[in-house]
Amino acid sequence: MKDETKNIDGDRLLAMLAALANPHRLRIVAALATGGRNYVSQLARDIGLSRPLLHLHLQKLAEAGLVTSKLELSADGKALNYFEVADFALPLAPGLIAEAVKTLNNKEE
Repeated sequence: MKDETKNIDGDRLLAMLAALANPHRLRIVAALATGGRNYVSQLARDIGLSRPLLHLHLQKLAEAGLVTSKLELSADGKALNYFEVADFALPLAPGLIAEAVKTLNNKEE
């Protein structure tokens, strides 16, 4: 894993923290981290979420760069969208936050 924590910009840090600030999304990341890549229908069953709700959470995680997806065909010709955890590290420290804030595009909420 490359050391991207020193160069993380404010917008990416904010997106990552916002994406992880949800118990469903934490469960999704945990399931993918421990169980490996998975397709949406199986992941929805494993976690106990509806597929539409899972898609919403996966989209948020993907936008933050925390998960990736790849569309593949199964042996019977069905298209399956596989998701897996992206390689990321997020060690929070005051210095990291201070540097990241300097690069925020949206200074106000």
